[in-house]
Amino acid sequence: MKKITFLLIGFAGLIFACQSNKTEQKETETVALDTNVQAGTQQFCYSYIKDKDTATIKLMNSGTITTGELAYNLYEKDKNNGIVEGELHGDTLLAEYTFNSEGKESVRQVAFLKKGNQLLEGFGDVVEGKNGKMMFKDTSKLTFGQSIVFTKVDCK
Repeated sequence: MKKITFLLIGFAGLIFACQSNKTEQKETETVALDTNVQAGTQQFCYSYIKDKDTATIKLMNSGTITTGELAYNLYEKDKNNGIVEGELHGDTLLAEYTFNSEGKESVRQVAFLKKGNQLLEGFGDVVEGKNGKMMFKDTSKLTFGQSIVFTKVDCK
């Protein structure tokens, strides 16, 4: 009789432990699904063409963090291309542009203002910062759309 009682208690404990493990597993799966839904990344592509000048920018946006590729091919200027990494503040992207030009890697701050289907590049006074990085002296005094205006295009 004692053996049967002991076996029943052991069997009940085993069933309870298995059921508890299944509940934890379901909760973990639900959390993973919720995370995947919220972590969507948006992709945007823009192009600039004027006379013999061209430039392209491809941006991936996940929340306020934006990364992408930027390339300039301006007539009678050095061609350069590289990566953009920065943060979106409302409709304004402030980022670092790490690029190669004439075999040399450089870093400079860039700014873009999203206006409808256009991306307006910002310009302003610059100063040399740490490690030779060129930065805007005062981002509140930037002017947008006076030179390079990108137009939204389909991403390839």
